[in-house]
Amino acid sequence: MNESHKSEFIELRKWLKARKFQDSNLAPACFPGTGRGLMSQTSLQEGQMIISLPESCLLTTDTVIRSYLGAYITKWKPPPSPLLALCTFLVSEKHAGRRSLWKPYLEILPKAYTCPVCLEPEVVNLLPKSLKAKAEEQRAHVQEFFASSRDFFSSLQPLFAEAVDSIFSYSALLWAWCTVNTRAVYLRPRQRECLSAEPDTCALAPYLDLLNHSPHVQVKAAFNEETHSYEIRTTSRWRKHEEVFICYGPHDNQRLFLEYGFVSVHNPHACVYVSREILVKYLPSTDKQMDKKISILKDHGYIENLTFGWDGPSWRLLTALKLLCLEAEKFTCWKKVLLGEVISDTNEKTTLDIAQKICYYFIEETNAVLQKVSHMKDEKEALLNQLTLVESLWTEELKILRASAETLHSLQTAFT
Repeated sequence: MNESHKSEFIELRKWLKARKFQDSNLAPACFPGTGRGLMSQTSLQEGQMIISLPESCLLTTDTVIRSYLGAYITKWKPPPSPLLALCTFLVSEKHAGRRSLWKPYLEILPKAYTCPVCLEPEVVNLLPKSLKAKAEEQRAHVQEFFASSRDFFSSLQPLFAEAVDSIFSYSALLWAWCTVNTRAVYLRPRQRECLSAEPDTCALAPYLDLLNHSPHVQVKAAFNEETHSYEIRTTSRWRKHEEVFICYGPHDNQRLFLEYGFVSVHNPHACVYVSREILVKYLPSTDKQMDKKISILKDHGYIENLTFGWDGPSWRLLTALKLLCLEAEKFTCWKKVLLGEVISDTNEKTTLDIAQKICYYFIEETNAVLQKVSHMKDEKEALLNQLTLVESLWTEELKILRASAETLHSLQTAFT
């Protein structure tokens, strides 16, 4: 449904036009499944420019330093990070409300985000273990970012009638951090003396950042130094009134959830991760060479990124299991395993049997979590949106595991 008529988009269009941006290719719309996005106003051909946003529309550290915050940033030691500069500007401008020159853009930004750092602890506890650990790291990182920035925020008191503690609260900074983390486009690194040495590569791109992600499309996106615009060209074709997508990268669903707060249905890059603990769960505890085998896998980078995918267990997972399943008399063949050679039919069959047991274990675990989520959705209405998101992640993982189980069954049939 076209949303161009809504007041916030009318104001945004006026604001963008004043900054030399006009666009006839795209229009804001609401779509089933993805929500708010951009719709093609005309058919778009392969290689065609989707959008060209002038530099004057981008919110960068240059924008911040040229603003009323510039003098405070320049004199603060040690120099603030580029991320802190952007976040401070967002919080300050949001607080300014109608007085903000960026009000039309701020009005269309999400009021809240669904990255794990924003979820309730009891919802985070429902995430897959590997994602839960990363979510907790993310939360600790943002909390440290806030704690280490409070003295800088205090230095801004002369700019505000209200106490800065009430303006630059943890929730306000979290909102700004998520805005930059989920919506920024990449610029070539720049270095400024008044900012820390951390890469200054982020820019917020009003209107352009309404484009949603699809893993099935490819685009060419970059800042054009000649036209001084951020440009996106499509390598796909779009019919009139279709939703136009860009690709944030070949990310699996856990990465998309962690960084952007959503899950992509039928994502070809989606996978289920196998931890070291689960890897050895069904191996004989009497294997005296197990520690040595684990050490070899670790030394050669085969203890991480072991996965089940739509096509079955990954080559890395099967290779790790083949090495772990080596019989004592075949142990000296471990280098051949890493090179992809077949050691014996017995080793191949044992490997597939163990892979299937691990796959069935995950299916059972996933079904149990989905049942728990379903019960919580009935009992905790306030968490419904968060729980639905977690449910979609586990549902996609269950589809992958079932596909992997079918593949393993077919492979095993070859040995009977």
